[in-house]
Amino acid sequence: MEYRHLGRSGLRVSELSLGSWVTFHNQVNLDAAVEMMSAARDAGVNFFDNAEIYAKGKSETIMGAALKKLGWRRSSYLISTKFFWGLNEGINEKDTLNRKYLLEAIDGSLKRLGLDHVDLVYCHRPDPATPIEETVWAMHNIVESGKAIYWGTSEWPAADIIAAIEIAERHHLHKPVMEQPEYNMFHRERFEVDYARLFDDYGYGSTTWSPLASGLLTGKYNDGVPEGSRGSLKRYDWLLEQLTDKALIKKVRKLTEIANDLGVSTAQLAIAWLLKNSNVSTVITGASRVGQVHQNMKAVDVVEKLTPDVMEAIEKVIA
Repeated sequence: MEYRHLGRSGLRVSELSLGSWVTFHNQVNLDAAVEMMSAARDAGVNFFDNAEIYAKGKSETIMGAALKKLGWRRSSYLISTKFFWGLNEGINEKDTLNRKYLLEAIDGSLKRLGLDHVDLVYCHRPDPATPIEETVWAMHNIVESGKAIYWGTSEWPAADIIAAIEIAERHHLHKPVMEQPEYNMFHRERFEVDYARLFDDYGYGSTTWSPLASGLLTGKYNDGVPEGSRGSLKRYDWLLEQLTDKALIKKVRKLTEIANDLGVSTAQLAIAWLLKNSNVSTVITGASRVGQVHQNMKAVDVVEKLTPDVMEAIEKVIA
């Protein structure tokens, strides 16, 4: 496992990390979470991603209980959470990045995680109804209070991120240092084009999610939706259109041929392809069982197999 700087910050994150979206509580109980986090850690992972909204707070509760059971030295790992959607229906408690919500939300997450601080905290989506300056000040105060160490954005337009950075610099506040965007072979435009200036001019870091396009890039949806897979979960039926897209499945089959030639899995090929991009600080992987963690971690050994010729072959398939 290699460790990359989170943009131009001094923090180093493992090139592969483990996330809890969909899986923790929905598919993974405490014992399984302990087993999976332990396997990831043994492979060199030091970053574990979470969010307030995941399983309506229960994902944080499970991760917190797992951390307590594992007993790792707090300074040896990184934990994140994210805020926007909220857990309650009050007018100032959902779909917002206003100051009141953010300052109260961090306390709730820390309680569920059983921690006195998180390492990374994100504004999970942009909020056009709240002035960016108000959000920047609130996030600065969260960092200043010691409840988080770094803050960033997730799925924000590049223009809003630049505005937040410039507001923070103007007022000498803690500025956002990382974005958490979706990035995979089938979702590239925002990361590779829209965010190019963020990486080049501002040294923004990135903790990318959905490396396997919600499982599509594993090849397991080539012949339908398997029972027990993410696509079979009622709460995630909105993914079905992508997971059953015939044109995309045709591309996955061609990628599988490339992977077979290299002696690796399609999933490992897709993850390694992301690691070839130097603007990727870490790839957040997901798993519903420990065997998937072991297999995903092997992607770090596939990177060297992605020669210019192989990368060109991949590009012809996914372009």
